[in-house]
Amino acid sequence: MPEKIQLEVVTPERRVLAETVDMVTVPGLGGELGILPGHTPLISQLHTGVLTFVQDGKSFPLHVSGGFVEVRDDLVSVLAEVAERPEEIDAARARLSRDQLEKQLNAWSGTEEDFEVARAELERSVVRLQLASAK
Repeated sequence: MPEKIQLEVVTPERRVLAETVDMVTVPGLGGELGILPGHTPLISQLHTGVLTFVQDGKSFPLHVSGGFVEVRDDLVSVLAEVAERPEEIDAARARLSRDQLEKQLNAWSGTEEDFEVARAELERSVVRLQLASAK
């Protein structure tokens, strides 16, 4: 059985990461998915959250939101709408976005569909802020 797996994280704009790693944890729609070498093939929808990968005993986080993860043949492909390293996140901007979205949601008078879009944006802002604070 292989000791490492290949992790690729891409967005519509760029390749964020292509590394050989020991393990990956992704935020799946039904909860966190831990992926080790030799994992069973799968495809899952991503949930907004933190993707973590372990490389040579050290853990590294990425903010991911939207998209899918596919596991096959010791390759983990993450196709995300958004993927950011902690150092790429502007904490002040994330804080401002979170504050504005919280105010908007507290005074909501729009449709349920628009509410869910705003709620998802708030969730992204909160995760981004958590990662930016952990730098």
